[in-house]
Amino acid sequence: MKNSPLLHHLDSFLQYLVVHRRLSQNTVDSYASDLHFFLKFLQQHEVSTPKAVTPDLARAFLIDCYQKNINSRSNARRLSALRAFFDYLVFQQVRLDNPLADIDSPKIASSLPGVLTVAEVEQMLEPPKKRTPLILRNYSMLHLLYATGIRVSELVTLPLRDCNTGSGHVRVLGKGDKERMVPFNGKAGELIEEYLVKGRPVILRKRASPYLFVTGRGGRMTRNRFWQILKDIVAAQGIEKNVSPKTMRHSFATHLLAGGADLRSVQMMLGHTDIATTQIYTHVDKGRVKELHRRFHPRG
Repeated sequence: MKNSPLLHHLDSFLQYLVVHRRLSQNTVDSYASDLHFFLKFLQQHEVSTPKAVTPDLARAFLIDCYQKNINSRSNARRLSALRAFFDYLVFQQVRLDNPLADIDSPKIASSLPGVLTVAEVEQMLEPPKKRTPLILRNYSMLHLLYATGIRVSELVTLPLRDCNTGSGHVRVLGKGDKERMVPFNGKAGELIEEYLVKGRPVILRKRASPYLFVTGRGGRMTRNRFWQILKDIVAAQGIEKNVSPKTMRHSFATHLLAGGADLRSVQMMLGHTDIATTQIYTHVDKGRVKELHRRFHPRG
């Protein structure tokens, strides 16, 4: 498979996603992972050229995924990646048609994002009395995440120069290199300033870094490392829910809308291209209202 035509075209496709589509590295990595599963399947069926891929073979791959208990959301994502890959091959005149054009996407059960209550967020955001440099960093990240609703990938790659505690704004370069300015509150600003004075210089130990949040080795914070930090904070604060960086983002949006913020403003802050993506948070809040009605109305 090392020198197969399919692998060559896959490498070209991934490069196309980076250069021409300007997708984030995380998105490109996701495409690569899904397509490598498909190429491995084709190798087992002794198929090594794009023209040899048939609709029946593509369906067989999806059936194989189902039999391995891969959920419908992951299967839909894989199908989307395959369609995009073969659309690219048609565009490059490697094939005349897309073998996946007539294959329906699996139905995905709609799931509302998990959110924290305001009280739970307040409990999480309270830093310990003893504020070490690492504690200042960790809680500054958590405060900024909830205060702005930015993605965890945007948080860990945020340059120092793009965080202005004076004006209370961060400049975020989101998906597709789209820039947006997102405000944050005074409490987050104060904690970040304390981190910049008492935490970051101690962590860096005279080393230089362009990033706002740094590791003990002076490198850039990673998504996985922050995820572990968040888990530790959740456990330490006695929160019994399963909390991820996405939970903080969902909570940010839901709490803003519940407080009366307009949908367009929340869309802008989240960096959503389509307002329909933001509208899911209105459904979350309606669900909360319905639950309150059920609990407290005499005929609920």
